[in-house]
Amino acid sequence: MFKGLSNLGALLKMGGRLQELNEQLKNQRATGSAGGGMVEVEVNGLAEMLHCRIEEKLIAQGDRELIEDLVVTAVNQAVAKTKQMHAENVQSLTGGLNLPGLDEAMEKFLGPHQPDETDKNP
Repeated sequence: MFKGLSNLGALLKMGGRLQELNEQLKNQRATGSAGGGMVEVEVNGLAEMLHCRIEEKLIAQGDRELIEDLVVTAVNQAVAKTKQMHAENVQSLTGGLNLPGLDEAMEKFLGPHQPDETDKNP
């Protein structure tokens, strides 16, 4: 009947650590790029865009649609990296504690895990 009570203390501590997590994420950075690096964006771990750089020669081409597409691609790449950062930080926060529904809640927030080059074996 009281099996889960040992985890209750851990849950309460976790609440206090969420504030720390937000501060950590605010200070972490992720970048995304597109067009062979012609467009680069930087976001923090909370997915707030901090910087956008577009190469001058791309602007000189005057292809607005291309620039818009490249910016979207770079932003999406950077945001995907922040979602992964967030998932890793939350996982370390819980200390491996198996919380019912946490995986489903994280998937709703982060979306399903998309394998990338870090998932491949050398």
